[in-house]
Amino acid sequence: MFVKYQTFRLVIFTLEITLINFDNNLNGVLSRIKDSYQILEHLNDVPGDLEIIKKELAKINGLLQVIVNKLENIDNSSDKYVKLSSAAKFYLQNYSFEREIETMSKLYSGDPNRLKNIRNSILESLQDKKLMEKVESIIENS
Repeated sequence: MFVKYQTFRLVIFTLEITLINFDNNLNGVLSRIKDSYQILEHLNDVPGDLEIIKKELAKINGLLQVIVNKLENIDNSSDKYVKLSSAAKFYLQNYSFEREIETMSKLYSGDPNRLKNIRNSILESLQDKKLMEKVESIIENS
């Protein structure tokens, strides 16, 4: 009986460590998304910003895909993770700015109004389904 109890405690302890590591890794990924979002927020819409927009958008999209994949691979029905995964999937399925950015890079990369419009469109899309609010909430509550 004692051996079964110790084995059970070890399994629970291992599970707790795994969940703590998962939370820490997830928070790191979410922090990187937040950092990229803030970089986009603080751009001044000057020539050269389109390359920064392109780079930060690629980071955000890749990191969101990592989150979706990680959350699908764990058996955790935590409300915060379900809502985050749902919002991230919605964003990835419904928003794509690559074609507009590619067109802009050839014709209008120095136009401050067009830079501002594409940047604001990206920022607004990340607010859809309160995605960034969920990101920030998980970071703050960890």
